[in-house]
Amino acid sequence: MSKIRSANKASQKIIEWGVDQKIQTCFDRAEKMKPCPIGGSGACCKMCHVGPCRLVGKNAEEEVTGVCGATLSTVAARNLARMVAGGTSAHSDHARDMAFTLLAVANGETKDFQITDVRKLYRVAGYLNIEFEGRPVNDVARDVATTLLEDFGRQKGEINFASRAPKKTIERWKKWGILPRAIDREVVETMHRTTMGVDHDPDHILLHALRTSLADGWAGSMISTDITDILFGTPTPVKAEASFGIFKEDEVNIVVHGHEPTLSEKIVDVVSEPEMIAYAKSKGAKGINLGGMCCTANEVLMRHGIPTAGGFTNQELGVMTGLIDALSVDVQCIMPAITELAKKFHTKIITTSEKAKIQGAIHVQYDEHRAKEVAREIVRMACDNYPNRTTKGSHVTDKFPMIAGFSHEYIEYMQGGKYRGSFRPLNDAIMAGRIRGVVGLAGCDNPRVTAQGIHRFIATELIKNDVLVVSTGCGSAACGTAGYLAPEMALENAGPGLREVCEAIGIPPILHLGACVDNSRILTIASAMAAEGGLSDEIGGMPAVGIAPEWMSEKAVAIGCYFAASGVPVIFGGESPVSASKEVTRIMTEVWFERFKGAFHFEPDPEKILALALDYIDKAREALKLKKYEPGKFGTEKVLMDMAARREIEKAARPHLGF
Repeated sequence: MSKIRSANKASQKIIEWGVDQKIQTCFDRAEKMKPCPIGGSGACCKMCHVGPCRLVGKNAEEEVTGVCGATLSTVAARNLARMVAGGTSAHSDHARDMAFTLLAVANGETKDFQITDVRKLYRVAGYLNIEFEGRPVNDVARDVATTLLEDFGRQKGEINFASRAPKKTIERWKKWGILPRAIDREVVETMHRTTMGVDHDPDHILLHALRTSLADGWAGSMISTDITDILFGTPTPVKAEASFGIFKEDEVNIVVHGHEPTLSEKIVDVVSEPEMIAYAKSKGAKGINLGGMCCTANEVLMRHGIPTAGGFTNQELGVMTGLIDALSVDVQCIMPAITELAKKFHTKIITTSEKAKIQGAIHVQYDEHRAKEVAREIVRMACDNYPNRTTKGSHVTDKFPMIAGFSHEYIEYMQGGKYRGSFRPLNDAIMAGRIRGVVGLAGCDNPRVTAQGIHRFIATELIKNDVLVVSTGCGSAACGTAGYLAPEMALENAGPGLREVCEAIGIPPILHLGACVDNSRILTIASAMAAEGGLSDEIGGMPAVGIAPEWMSEKAVAIGCYFAASGVPVIFGGESPVSASKEVTRIMTEVWFERFKGAFHFEPDPEKILALALDYIDKAREALKLKKYEPGKFGTEKVLMDMAARREIEKAARPHLGF
């Protein structure tokens, strides 16, 4: 029997089958390809052809420099800043495409998309000071799209959505010169500053890395989340299923994989068309079954309940079931290895973005002006491939029920209703000690550890300790494929205070907030909690922590930095990419915490990640002079009521309102 490489039993079963079949996966490659210790610790500089320079040695930080004289701290800071620029570029390029799609809808240039959530459109227009009352919807949408597109190329000023942050948080950004002007401006400046011979002050470099990351969190990702809600609907709780058992042996199985929601939304539409179903039946199938992988999965899961086969490390394993007839991919987190792997089975790998082609894949170019036509082409290709399916593959039937679809708006609604939406019950529960704190559990899953296992450990231990978990991306997939997003299972494992709050409000203790761009929902939730009062008057200082225990992408580093700059202590698993420099490590932990009340740690030990997170939460509670957290002891100063009880009180107090 092979070693345990994934905590997901279904994944492990497929991995073991692959070992028997001599099929190589990312788990095998991770074992064979050891990380470079020099580059992995941030001690390699390859910014010019005088190098690459390896800044190693017993006293490298004090004595060793590159050929140009760059110190180890400078090199480590530049390397991290470039990771931030790469991650910001990925999220924000996604957002740019969403903004152009909204503009095309507003201008009547595409018949396949429309504005689904007018209420969200008006809410965003309000943030942007755009008049919407009495105006045609498309006119408002045009102004919103045009205004948000300015956030990419503006040369002076500041990003629009910075105004959604608490006033005190904004003041910190201005004090330290990190309030972003525009996405492209900050990314380009990062690349310039980190070019050979430019910025050599590690603290100064890292401040600009924070500025660039804020352009991701408070512009790119937030723009993408809001426009996706406007076009396809703001998520509300929906039932779905997770793991490899979602595939059906007697139906055409299509998987959407990547991160962009526009084409996948149209695939959702066309797979249920009578003509498409009839076409599938003409090929011998009983119907068409649609599933997802990675964050494209999260997009269609949150809005339609489309089942997910999991996150990053599950993509090859999905092909190895032998049941996927077509895997349609767009951008980000797609392993090029899947095309070579697919040759051993019958799966067609279909690329759809002009930005992301893979050798060996079939390319079907997506065009928003003929989106449904492209979607139908992909579905037909999958149907045509169904007769080529063989019995080869590891057929796994495991699957778990899950609840997803939580958004800022829905969490607000759950606590007060449509017209009295509020974060007061959550704040009260934290103040009373029923909820110890909040953790954002995010990031990828990683084949260099027991994949998905650290996510599961952290999630279960946090809820046992009365910590409310909000999850996104592959972190959500890891929880979902373990059955942890089923309310019954999670409530059984939650601490008594958290369980009481969740039952009263009507939410599970682990809330699936969406794709990795939807980490922006956590920012707006934290801002709403600050505005509600009773806790901190800024994001910094709240009993809240961000954790990415199995991260692997540059996008994760950008996310970690924008949370730290916003005032949230962040803990990443695995080895630190700046560990070679004690000075850079000190800046990212001690100096950032002093300036922004946020910090950025790297810690490979899951037990220490948990302990550090709880310590940050408890110290924040102490600094805010909140009731000391004691399991099962909540005090009597407040009575926690559900929505129905609150409505009865308001009805009695204000009968003239007609509740």
